[in-house]
Amino acid sequence: MSGDICPVCGLPKELCVCDKLAREGQEIKITSEKRRYGKIVTVISGFDSSVDIKGIASDLKKLCATGGTTKKNTIELQGDHKEKVKKKLEEMGFKVEIE
Repeated sequence: MSGDICPVCGLPKELCVCDKLAREGQEIKITSEKRRYGKIVTVISGFDSSVDIKGIASDLKKLCATGGTTKKNTIELQGDHKEKVKKKLEEMGFKVEIE
């Protein structure tokens, strides 16, 4: 029975709001940088360690049909995809700012 209750918020697992609260409390910043040979890279930063950054990166790479990587608590996508990424992250429940 104790496996069905979230240890953080005390609610049953199906009603747990911990992930939603963690996402709302983060301020994600999206920037674009010009790298070697004039290539543009979209950099998404500001994630806490409580979020599955690799899963989010995978979703964003599929959405933008591009390659990318995760480094520490940032996601780097090849190309300029600021608007698409902002819309998707807001749908996921993050507060997003484009710089």
